[in-house]
Amino acid sequence: MAHSKIIAGIDIGSSKIATIIAQAGPDEERVSVIGAASAPSAGIRKGQVIDIEGASSAIIASVEAAERMAGYSLSRTLVSVGGAHISSQNSHGVVAVAEPEGEITPSDVERVIEAARAVSLPSSREIVHCIPRQFTVDGQEGVSDPLGMNGVRLEVETHIVSGSATAMRNLEKCIAEVGADIEGLVFSGLAAAESVLTPTEKELGVILVDLGGGTTDLVIFVEGFPVYSSVLPIGAKNVTNDLAIGLRLSLESAEKLKVALSQKRKEVVSLPDTEQSEEKKAESAKKEDEIDLNSLGIFEETRTVSRRTLTEGIIKPRLNEIFTMVGLEINKSGFAGMTPSGIVICGGGAETVGLIEAAKRTLSLPARVGIPVGFAGLVDDILAPAYAASLGLVAYGIKGEERTSRFPRLPLSSIGEIGKHLPVKGVLGKIVNLAKSFLP
Repeated sequence: MAHSKIIAGIDIGSSKIATIIAQAGPDEERVSVIGAASAPSAGIRKGQVIDIEGASSAIIASVEAAERMAGYSLSRTLVSVGGAHISSQNSHGVVAVAEPEGEITPSDVERVIEAARAVSLPSSREIVHCIPRQFTVDGQEGVSDPLGMNGVRLEVETHIVSGSATAMRNLEKCIAEVGADIEGLVFSGLAAAESVLTPTEKELGVILVDLGGGTTDLVIFVEGFPVYSSVLPIGAKNVTNDLAIGLRLSLESAEKLKVALSQKRKEVVSLPDTEQSEEKKAESAKKEDEIDLNSLGIFEETRTVSRRTLTEGIIKPRLNEIFTMVGLEINKSGFAGMTPSGIVICGGGAETVGLIEAAKRTLSLPARVGIPVGFAGLVDDILAPAYAASLGLVAYGIKGEERTSRFPRLPLSSIGEIGKHLPVKGVLGKIVNLAKSFLP
């Protein structure tokens, strides 16, 4: 009888560390969240570890809370990786099919992907993902799965995401403190795409923007696959900083105010225009525009602020700057004009007031906020843009895409090759030889 599969993901961000533990049924279609927790981020700045001890403590706090909720102890987990050190390129690989008279085998596919991975990178960088976009068999383009086809020449177009080896080593060291093995490192932008983008959007062409606290991840999809990935060193914390400086508030108070602005809904109860004088209208509009900071739990020198001043004078210019940088990155990618599905924004900063209007105005593209879909279980508090990457890690793991990570599974054929070089004698040697005879 098939058993349920447990998968876990740890999203390490600049604002929070989120841990999700989920269970997938035998058909791997229904994903049920059994544990979820987040902890304030520490030791992380702009997606990179700057204090291993502080980051480890925050990760442990998040993981232990999720483990208590799930009643399950993590042994393996997927981990998100981000930061301005992430970059991407597209690569082409070509190999001759091992048996021209036969069919294309999994080993042929592995060889052509390895050929595509052979790109020139500095010694300080490592490949995080090598994602096959499409195969070409004897000149026939657009092949999604070449297995079983006949041909003599196999080509592949891949999307390669690479990152700083040092940054990833520091991340691995922090996770080691948790006591769990890393099943794979996943670029947080690709993880978020798994939970908020629809197959139709990916096929038509779409831009995913994961607006986090310290960084903004950008991933462009064309014809169903990623073609460009990048990270901008700016995020929602910049909006908080602007509010703190402009109003002379502490960062904590500015964050409270930003969240309150995002959640505030206008509830205007007024008399009909015919029964309301101009003076009363002006007084009502002024009262509606004023925000009492004491009612938000902010007790500082500034007592009341104008909503219009905050949104138009402080928040809007910063959002315009962020999306101007996104637009420059889109033009730099060379895929501008190939994304009719527009832009999908997720991450904690996606709920900032006026964000969608700023995106539409600056980029001249359709825009929407991405909400994770396809999850059941304990999801009441986490079906929000802020948890797109952490839930996406789980979706990524359920789909079994570990082969594109830095931690590929060792094929059985490799075990046979390793066995040839081990000095084994006696009964053990006979057992190993017998086992090798059953290996391909």
